[in-house]
Amino acid sequence: MIDFNQAIDDHLAMIAGVRTLVPDLTRAATAMTRAIRAGGKVLWMGNGGSAADSQHLAAEFVGRFTRERRALASIALTTDTSILTAVGNDYGFETIFARQVEALCRPEDVVVGISTSGNSPNVLAALAVARQIGAFTIGFSGNEGGKLRAAVDLCLTVPVKVTARIQEGHILIGHLLCDWVEAAIMA
Repeated sequence: MIDFNQAIDDHLAMIAGVRTLVPDLTRAATAMTRAIRAGGKVLWMGNGGSAADSQHLAAEFVGRFTRERRALASIALTTDTSILTAVGNDYGFETIFARQVEALCRPEDVVVGISTSGNSPNVLAALAVARQIGAFTIGFSGNEGGKLRAAVDLCLTVPVKVTARIQEGHILIGHLLCDWVEAAIMA
């Protein structure tokens, strides 16, 4: 059995760790806002739960977070099964996001790679392509950041080791960014 109180305490400690990221959150939100205002978009990617987070956060941009406003350009690179399976079959799983970034990304865009370990080869490969294109790159990671820390312009690292708490931190970070960008676009 788990101790619910301990799990809640661990969650609250994770939130305290996310609070230390406020200067970097501001930088990330500013980059996303600048991209949207310049006619760019935010592209999201990750595997497993991070793929679900990518879809969730892209939907918050395109639909709405809390305010009625125009749709904001955002794409989850995790959703097109025909692309994922064709590229995975023809080129290998490690290229499923890189090929999409090559096709869809422009210098005015922001590309977000989500990896709890910070070491997902397909996310790292795509971020390398995004940097070559000139897009601003952001990583969501956990623990020490893994290889992702050095692979992006800005790495938002949830400073805990437990995957579940890292994932909780990632969705909190994503919601904070959505809220900022939405408010800034409407200002």
